[in-house]
Amino acid sequence: MATDTLRKRNSQTSSVPDSSPAFGDGGTSQSDHPAGEIKYGAWSQVFRALLLLTWFDCGAVCINVTQFLGAPLYWWDKNYYYAYMALTKQSFAILGIAATRWFASTKVRVSWDSELRGQFHKTSAGRLETTFPERLVYVANHQVYTEWLYLWWIAYTSRMHGHIFIILKESLKYVPVLGPGMMFYGFIFMARKWASDKPRLQHRLEKLKTHHSGPMSGSAGLDPMWLLIFPEGTNLSANTKKNSMKWAEKQDMTHLRHLLLPRSTGLFFCLQQLQGTVDWVYDCTIAYDGTPKGGFAPDYFTIRSTYLQGRPPKCVNMHWRRFAVSSIPLSDAKEFEKWLLDRWREKDDLLERWYETGYFPGDAEAADSSRGISKGGYIETEMTLNNWMEIGQIFMVLAATALVINVILKFFGIFLSLK
Repeated sequence: MATDTLRKRNSQTSSVPDSSPAFGDGGTSQSDHPAGEIKYGAWSQVFRALLLLTWFDCGAVCINVTQFLGAPLYWWDKNYYYAYMALTKQSFAILGIAATRWFASTKVRVSWDSELRGQFHKTSAGRLETTFPERLVYVANHQVYTEWLYLWWIAYTSRMHGHIFIILKESLKYVPVLGPGMMFYGFIFMARKWASDKPRLQHRLEKLKTHHSGPMSGSAGLDPMWLLIFPEGTNLSANTKKNSMKWAEKQDMTHLRHLLLPRSTGLFFCLQQLQGTVDWVYDCTIAYDGTPKGGFAPDYFTIRSTYLQGRPPKCVNMHWRRFAVSSIPLSDAKEFEKWLLDRWREKDDLLERWYETGYFPGDAEAADSSRGISKGGYIETEMTLNNWMEIGQIFMVLAATALVINVILKFFGIFLSLK
C-alpha cells in the first residue's frame, strides 16, 4: 500500500461513527451479557453515576486548578514547570485508577514474550510491578473507550505515569476541564489532516527530545517519555470493521480477523523523528474476557455497563512484545507499512489463539512463584493503587494554597484590628 492511499483510507474511516454509544448498553440482554446479569438497578445506577461523576469531576477540577496555579513556573524555571506538570499527570492517573478500582474492579492477566523476561513481577501484596525503560513508544490495538486507562496503569506500574504522552483526536482539546488539562500534559492532538498535523506533530516531538535537570527528569540523558499511539485510529466496531474490510478488498489484501488495518503514517513519522532517542517499541495486544469470537467488545463493555451496571469484563488480558527501533525499516515508508501490517497480522494470530483457548501465550520458562508468575508464564492481578494515601496528591496543592490564604487572611484581620 502506498502512503498516499493509506492517508486516503484514514480520512474515510475517521468519518465513520462507532457502532454503539459509549454510554449505551450495547443492545445485549441480561442473559447474554458475558459479565452476567445487571448487578445494580436503575436507582442504584443513578446513585453510582452521581458518585462517579462527583469523584471524577471534583478530582479533575482540582488537578486543572493545580495546573493553572503552577503555569507561571514556565517563565520562572522550565525545569520545575515540567516536573510540576508531571506530578499533575500522576494525579490524573491516580484519579482514573481509583475510579476503576472502586466502580469497575476486574482481574488483569498479563503475559509477555520471552524477550521481556524479568520485566514483570508481582509484589507480596499482589500488585503488578514492571521495569520498562524510561523512554519508549508503545502501541496497542484499540477495542473499548477505556483502553487508555489500562495502558496508563501499566505506566504506573513502572512509576512512569507522570511521563506518558498520548496522541488524541483534536476535538478532545475542547472538552471543558479535561481539554486544558491535556494541553498542560503535552498530549498531541491530531485533526486527521496530514498537512496540518505534520508540523504540529513535529513541534511536539521535538519537545520530547529535550532534557531538563530538575526533579522528575529521569536517571540520565533525555527526559523520560512514554508515547502511546493507537495505529488503528479508532476502536473496533461493526462499522469500522466493515470499512477496514472494504479497504482490504480494494487493495487486494487479506483482511484481519480480529483487528482493523493499522495506519502507518503517524507512527512512521514519530519513529523517524525520535530515532536515536528511543530504543524500543513496546506492543500490547488487549482482549476482554467474554467477547465472543467475531463480536465487538464495545457492544458489551460500555461505560454504562462497566461502571454503572456492575458488568465490567471478568478479565482484561494483555500480551506484551517489544521491537528494537534499530530493526524497524524507517528509511522507506512503504517498507514500514509492510512491517507494521506484518506485526498486526501477528497480533491477529495472538487474538485467534486467545479466542480459541482463553489465554495468550505465556513465558512458561519464567514461572516463579516468588515473583508471582504462574506456571503458565503469566501474572494475574488487579488494577489498583500501590498505596491509597496517594490519593492525597490530587488535592495537596489546593489544600496547601487554601491553608496559606487562610493564614494570610488571619494575619490581615489581626493587622486591621490593631489599627
